[in-house]
Amino acid sequence: MNPTRTRRSALKALGSAALLAASVTLPSATAAVAYERKSRPSVVLDWYDTTAATISAAGAATQITNSRTWAISWLAAARATREVPPGVDRSDFQDAALASAVHDSLVALVRSRTQELDAALRTTLDRVPDGPAKTKGAAAGARQARLLLASRAGDGLDPASVDAPFTVPPAAPGVWQPTPPAYAPAAQYGNRIARPFLLDNAEQYRLPAPPALDSARYRADLAEVRAYGAVNSTVRTQRQTEIATFWYGSSLTLYTEPLRVALARAPHSTAGQARLVALFHVALVDTQIATSDSKYAYLRWRPVTAIRTGDAIDPDPEWTPLHITPAHPDYPSGHNTYAGAAETILTALIGPRTAPFELTSPTAPGVTRTYTAWRQLSHDNVNARVYSGIHTRSADETGLVLGRRVAAHTLRNAARLFDTP
Repeated sequence: MNPTRTRRSALKALGSAALLAASVTLPSATAAVAYERKSRPSVVLDWYDTTAATISAAGAATQITNSRTWAISWLAAARATREVPPGVDRSDFQDAALASAVHDSLVALVRSRTQELDAALRTTLDRVPDGPAKTKGAAAGARQARLLLASRAGDGLDPASVDAPFTVPPAAPGVWQPTPPAYAPAAQYGNRIARPFLLDNAEQYRLPAPPALDSARYRADLAEVRAYGAVNSTVRTQRQTEIATFWYGSSLTLYTEPLRVALARAPHSTAGQARLVALFHVALVDTQIATSDSKYAYLRWRPVTAIRTGDAIDPDPEWTPLHITPAHPDYPSGHNTYAGAAETILTALIGPRTAPFELTSPTAPGVTRTYTAWRQLSHDNVNARVYSGIHTRSADETGLVLGRRVAAHTLRNAARLFDTP
């Protein structure tokens, strides 16, 4: 991936001189706070928080379905705020348009939260002066939500389609099998046959095959996860255990706050902020589709199966990982494809570094980690999955590669997203 070309493509897609300035000069923490505390409330941050709360309270059981909800809602907002009619106040129009687009999309996709969403919309629109800007903005948002929802109908990203039945092949060296303790059926198989937003097809960026079972790289990978990822490891440090536990939860949940930090600190226009959120989640939907394609193309067994039954190293039938292994193949790591895509979008549109920010995790109560660069989150994800005992390092590192490639594709083709009918 050419970083310069990617940055230029992203900036062209966002189409704003202000965004160009923001991409090369990062605001200080003080400036970021001042930006958040302007006299006019931030409708973007209000609706970002509303989206996060809606999905947290009543979202789907499948992560990619929730990523789709984010992508549809904010792509509708980005389209609705893109062009302001002549003769109306720009800020009033865009505030009404964004609120209406996100509201209508969320009501359609998370109906159980209609009452809360209606109240949030009233709060926003009550702050916008009555007049043509408010009326036209609300209508533009509703229209884009309606059109986008119709265009994504039947895309195969509903929970039933995502977790379509998968027939497990007979046990053989290297071949994925359900893992202890639940031996649950394979998950996310249906992702690979879902309709992406911008990829031509799920296999467009399929990874090369994982290391051969008799290769030195694979033996080293397995020895590392056996030593550092065991529940009773004698070599894993307390800090390494903390990293594993911190990053064990849902990537969607763990990256909600970093994206909000980026959103609050970037002095973009309302339209530019909506595009940032839309591009982030479109890239992540397509990344998860591509991830499942490679996972189910190669069906590489998980470390717990390899260590208990394989012969790359002396088998240990009692070996148990620190954390429970998710129910899908090892290669590549989904947490790391997510991290690679998120890092690429944030680096291209915000810059590689930011003022320090604190991050918490639902799987590590009471623990706070501080970051200053998006790449640091990726680095921790790679190590975390090894220390958890649930992925090989090869699966983690190639996961970053896949996520970065899909996100770069999203940035190169972003203009296709914002062409409004």
